[in-house]
Amino acid sequence: MGERRQGRGTMSVWAGEGRSSGGAPTQIPIVQSVSFGYDDMDAWMRVGRGVEPGHIYSRNTNPTVEAFEEKVRALEGAEAATAFGSGMAAISNTLFTLLSPGDRVVSVKDSYGGTSKLFMEFLPRFGIEAVLCDTTDHAMIEGELKRGCRLLYLESPTNPTLKVIDIARLASSAHECGAVVVVDNTFATPINQRPLELGADLVIHSATKFLGGHADALGGVVCGPRALVKEIFHFREINGAALDPMAAYLLLRGMKTLHLRVARQNESALAIARWLTGHRAVREVFYPGLETHPGHSIAASQMKGFGGVLSFSLAGDIEAVKVFLPRLKLAHRAANLGAVETIAGPPATTSHVECTPEERFAMGIPEGLVRYSVGIEDVEDLIGDLAQALEGIPA
Repeated sequence: MGERRQGRGTMSVWAGEGRSSGGAPTQIPIVQSVSFGYDDMDAWMRVGRGVEPGHIYSRNTNPTVEAFEEKVRALEGAEAATAFGSGMAAISNTLFTLLSPGDRVVSVKDSYGGTSKLFMEFLPRFGIEAVLCDTTDHAMIEGELKRGCRLLYLESPTNPTLKVIDIARLASSAHECGAVVVVDNTFATPINQRPLELGADLVIHSATKFLGGHADALGGVVCGPRALVKEIFHFREINGAALDPMAAYLLLRGMKTLHLRVARQNESALAIARWLTGHRAVREVFYPGLETHPGHSIAASQMKGFGGVLSFSLAGDIEAVKVFLPRLKLAHRAANLGAVETIAGPPATTSHVECTPEERFAMGIPEGLVRYSVGIEDVEDLIGDLAQALEGIPA
């Protein structure tokens, strides 16, 4: 019998931390040094060529950043990981590493707004065709894959409408066409979902969100097979989108409670989604944990929990949102998610601030939508806060 694989809670605490001995620090130190010196020229050359482990320059590698990468790698069950200064840096570096002029990328309409901008605005400038399919039309996506595809980019659950994609089905179809499969796992976290186990080749996180969990550090990370990650790392080290050691330390510290935070947020988000359903001021609730959600059965099959983010559209649209949001007492009105505090806001100022109202409409995002990222507060208090804020909306 092989050695038992550690649980995700244990890995959240211990992965990448190493073993202390003889007075070594029990916490990963912040190594702020830009460069690392060598007296032995032969040793320096061996590290530079990658023959021996070590560090030369922090734009390339850094001990604190390396510990963060190792923690995420272990949680996702990947061979390798490389970190970036933000989630969008991770996404853009991955796309520009793997795509060349003449290539074709297939994705979905409901991806994060910054990602959508890459597909609609930036990739076409480099002669890369981007096809955006209806997010839950798996047959349509498979049809586009058969027309030729270098890379399939998925996000599940999606930001901000919480649509769910059958990762295993589409990964299998993409591999039949020779495509690389990339999945943004930011909303689910490796606690709730492991895309690599479902057939994805690469998994991406905006570590700024749930991984860090305290809204005090920007970061991104890509995990996957050693060979692919090595390619992306090489692009990143030349492109310069490195993760800062201080941010890496904050992300490491936050990740030690990842499993506790996510468990609480899963539970609270489901209770809030159920409470919102049927409220006179709420037109529709979007949360895959609801049995009425169109993607509930897929989510239940590929996720251990349904996540800490939900969204809901208000009767009265954007004017109702303008009344509702200022009345919330237990929520930051800000462009972030995944923190210990609850955060709320409309896509127009959060996930899709870069997009025009027409672009958001084409993506199926109502202007009266509120994205609600549940924190770790007592759920009874959050529901009470929502109740008093919704009462302010005229009937």
